[in-house]
Amino acid sequence: MDNEKKIVILVDDNPANLRIGKNILSERYIVATAPSAEKLFKLLENNYPTIIFLDIDMPEMDGYEAIKILKSKQETKNIPVAFLTGLAEPHHEEKGFALGAVDYITKPFNPSSLIDCIEKYSKETQ
Repeated sequence: MDNEKKIVILVDDNPANLRIGKNILSERYIVATAPSAEKLFKLLENNYPTIIFLDIDMPEMDGYEAIKILKSKQETKNIPVAFLTGLAEPHHEEKGFALGAVDYITKPFNPSSLIDCIEKYSKETQ
C-alpha cells in the first residue's frame, strides 16, 4: 500500500499557480486541481486526499469559508488543510491556524515546502 501515490488537491483561482504546483508535485503524487472552493467540494465527492493546499483570496468563497465547511463535515474534517497564499501578514496566519489549518505557506512557494508538508501530514494520518 505504501507504493500507492498519495492524492493532493491544490485549490487556487490563478491557473498559473495550479499549473506550477501540479508540475512540481505530479512526479511524486496524484495531483487534482480546483480553481474554486466549489470545485474542491465536487472533487471531494470522489476523492479523499492526503492534504488540501487551499488559497485564501478567491472570489465567491474564500479559503477561510471553505475550511470552515471542510472542518464542519464528518467526511472531510480530518483531511489536513494547508493554506497556500500570498497573504503573508501574521493575522492571516493566526486566523488560518485558528480555523484548523495545519500549515501556512506563502507564495511564491518553495517546492520543498510543499513536499515537506505533504510528507509530514501523510505520516500523521496513516
